[in-house]
Parts: sequence; structure tokens; C-alpha cells
Amino acid sequence: MGKVLGHLQPQRVWELFEEICGIPRPSKKEEKIIGWLIDFAKKNKLDYRRDRVGNIVISKPASPGYEKKKMLVLQGHVDMVCEKNADVTHDFDKDPIQPFIDGDWVKAKGTTLGADNGIGMAFQLAILEDKDLKHGPLECLFTVDEETGLTGAFGLEPGFLKGRMLLNLDSEDDTELCIGCAGGLDTLATFNYERVNNETDHIAFKVSVSGLKGGHSGDDINKGRGNANKILARILWNCERMFEMRLAQIDGGNLRNAIAREAFAILTIPRKFKKDLEETIRQYAKDVAEEQKSNEPGVKINLHETAKPECLIDYSTQSRLLGALYGAPHGVLGMSADIPGLVETSTNLASVKMTSKNILVASSQRSSVASLKKDAADMVSSVFQLAGAKVSHGDGYPGWTPNMKSEILYVMRTKYKELFGEEPNVLAIHAGLECGLIGEKYPGMDMISFGPKMKGVHSPDEKLSIPSVEKSWKFVLEVLKNIPEE
Repeated sequence: MGKVLGHLQPQRVWELFEEICGIPRPSKKEEKIIGWLIDFAKKNKLDYRRDRVGNIVISKPASPGYEKKKMLVLQGHVDMVCEKNADVTHDFDKDPIQPFIDGDWVKAKGTTLGADNGIGMAFQLAILEDKDLKHGPLECLFTVDEETGLTGAFGLEPGFLKGRMLLNLDSEDDTELCIGCAGGLDTLATFNYERVNNETDHIAFKVSVSGLKGGHSGDDINKGRGNANKILARILWNCERMFEMRLAQIDGGNLRNAIAREAFAILTIPRKFKKDLEETIRQYAKDVAEEQKSNEPGVKINLHETAKPECLIDYSTQSRLLGALYGAPHGVLGMSADIPGLVETSTNLASVKMTSKNILVASSQRSSVASLKKDAADMVSSVFQLAGAKVSHGDGYPGWTPNMKSEILYVMRTKYKELFGEEPNVLAIHAGLECGLIGEKYPGMDMISFGPKMKGVHSPDEKLSIPSVEKSWKFVLEVLKNIPEE
């Protein structure tokens, strides 16, 4: 039994989820969880296969009497977003996630929980393991590296999957059936810089932005949340002009698909501006707190004197970098005219990182319209190119076009209403799902996405609803029994 979660219902799902929490599984470092899945298949005498990029399929025959049903693919990803609070010591390569119960929610101690998509994996494994469930032939697909590159979905090859109906278990609201998603594209701006000597009469400060909610750059981009990189850039750009400020270090955000929660910079100014800088930062803290009082009540902007750095970023690069960060767009760029409330196009100024020679600014653009996805990426590129940065783009991933005539949609809508007495919300989302790529690799695949309620994914505020897991489990088992025949 799971030490913390094993008394919850459905018991085996929670036990498996807690086991998954104990296995480190950062994106691109999934060997431990893949080995555990292979051992699971062997232990349960189930056929499995692994492809060249690391995806695993575990197959299970139909229950007696259900052999004529269409083969269903249950799909989830094995990796998790690795975010932690600044005051938390945690090595995601080695340390287990520490789940705990808080009322009706399961959370993690200072880190992301990994319910995205650990709970989907737990559903798959509990179904594979249970010999008494009623279902047709099943394939459980576990993909790698969904969070940082969709590598697993990109690497799927023809013939790896036999099923042509798919239930993706990577959604986050038990009242919703997702039938479409946005496509995405990453943009990376690289500034080369030179290290120069510090000014002799300067003193150094660390300015930090913290306490923001962060969140998923698809699901949460329209919620008005603050972006730590944008707030910090606003402060630094103005301080450069007011106080002869020089920049020694800058760091903000982490992942392309997470809104930046924290950012900091090490700066220097002539000693004569010390009191003026302190008053200016106090005023920015008041202004931002007032601006964000509804969306970000925990936002903090702090300043404290620190050791003087040996070197600074050359002034030309500093000025161009800060101008680009301040001017770069972030947030919603357009709403859908066809689907009320759906974000059509957005961009996320995700992270700013320094190496010994470069400053790397990562952003991501999303849109349900392919041409507007490119337009958003071009818009971001133009800002950084004007600032003298070298700009490159990732391969991107396609969107997923809704199919209102889907067979699996009909089954799930019907069974949802029978079980819960109300219609589910059928929708497309602005976040990216692997369904877009899977559909591109397997034309005609009948797909839908569903999952239990989660909040705060991609941040240490991530939490998973306990009642929703039980509700979702009941629903998925009913769907399995009612997949149509060939």
C-alpha cells in the first residue's frame, strides 16, 4: 500500500501513482521510469515493445466476450515538468516527489507533483493489471519527452500502433472532453556578450521578482498572470536610464511551456544613486502589487545589496537585451472568432539564461491557426533581430483539428450523461497535446482527450483533485466496456 495515498479510492490507482512519484522522470531523462514500465509488463506477463526514441507500448488482450470490439489505444506521457520553489532543495534527477494530502487535493512538497501526466500513467497501469475489467483489445502507449520537445510523438513510426481509436489521458478537467488543440513553435534568441571590468565607484545589488503563480503557458496564458521576466525587464530598462545601471547577471523562468514565476538580476550603480534606487524599487513593488492585486496577490519585488561582481556584461549587449526583453510581446495575441472563450494565438516569454559567452532567451508561440502561429513567431523574431540577437526556431508541432463525428466522442458523451446526469463540455484547448502529432503520424486516428481535475500544473502549486480521480476512473471504465465493435 502507498505510504501516503494508498487509502484513497480507487486504491490501486493511487498506489501506482505514488510509486510513479518515487521514480525520477525529468524530460529527456526517462530511463528509470521506462525500465520500471518494462518490469511492470514482464511481471504481469503482458506483451510490450519499445521504439527507437523510447516510447513503450504494452498490450492487453480483450476480456472474454469483448474480442470483436475495436482496439483502443490509451495514451499518456512518462515525463514531468520539474519546477520547484527557490527555497526548496530538490534534485529532480535523484529525489522522489513527496506527495501529501491537503483536504480534497494531493499536492507535492515545494515541487511540481507530476500528476501531469503521472495520474494518466496510473490509470493505464491499473487497467493493464486488473484481470477482472471488461474491455476490448488494448494498447497502452507511454510516450517520452512530451514536456520539452514532444520527442516521443514526433518519433512515432508507422506500424508501431495497431489501434485506430485513441483516448489521451492528459487533460485536466473531469467535466471536459477535448477534441482539438493548438499547434506550437519555439523561438530562441541568442545574444553574444563580452565580459568587461566593473566600474570602480559602483556598488552591487540583487533585485528579484518572486511569488507569482506561474502556470501552463497554454492553459493559463489568458488568466492575466504576471510574467517575472517581463516585470524584471521593465525595472531594469528604466533603471539603466535613471541610474547609470550596469548588468552583471540575469536569470528568469525555466521551461518554454511555463509562465515565468521568478527572476533576478545582479546589477551595479554608482554609490551616489543608492537611496534613489532603493526608493524606485519600493515604488515598483507598490505599483506591481496594485496592478496585480487580483491575479497575483503574492507578488514580491525585493532589493538587497550584495557582493560586487568581478565582471559586467558589455554595455551594448546589456542595452540591446533589456530593450528586447521589455519590448517582446507576451500573452494573448488573439481570441478565436469561432469558439467563444478559446485563445487562438499567444506567446510566452519563457526564460532568460546566461552562459559564459551567451544570453539565451527562450519563448514559445501557440495558435490553432498555422499561419498565425508562424506570424507570432515572426513577430517575436523581429524584436530580437532588431536587437542584434541570432534567432532560431524549433521544429514546432501541429494542431489537432476537431472531429464532431468521432465515434469515441459519441461514446464518451453518451456515457458521461448516463453516469453523471449532465452533458460534458466538448471543447478545443489552447494548450498543446500529443494528439496533433499522433494524428499526423496516423491519419484517420479517432482521438479524444480526458483526465481528472488538476490545477497549477507546471508549477509547485500543482494539485490533483481526489474526488475527481474517483469520478474519472469510474467514467473511463464505463467507456472501455462500450467501445464500438469493428
